[in-house]
Amino acid sequence: MKTIPAATLRRLAQAARAAAKKSYSPYSKFAVGAAVLAGSGKIYAGCNVENASYGLCNCAERTAIFTAVAAGEKKVRAVAVFTATPEPTMPCGACRQVINEFGPRAEIVSVCNSTRRIATTLDALLPAAFGPDDLR
Repeated sequence: MKTIPAATLRRLAQAARAAAKKSYSPYSKFAVGAAVLAGSGKIYAGCNVENASYGLCNCAERTAIFTAVAAGEKKVRAVAVFTATPEPTMPCGACRQVINEFGPRAEIVSVCNSTRRIATTLDALLPAAFGPDDLR
């Protein structure tokens, strides 16, 4: 897989940070923003959206991916996640599975309010994942 240029990853992280400001998180007070770099090179952002029925909440990463798919994208090259915390936060298991559907080797960058960051790949976070090829 071709590595994403540092400048593009910075733009992705900035889009995730901006998306967190739109979070609807009145229950957890844990605002999350995410941005995905689609196969076309476009960036799609999303935030977490909570619901009084907790099971109906949606994470920022999935919101961003679903927005990209609704725009016709089918490939995710990278995902950036922002949380307003001192330490970066990684995507949850459900988000990892959804990322796997569209970007099994996507680069993942998590950033926060400090200079700390985590940079890895989806296949490192979700080894031996179940995906579309398993259904063929």
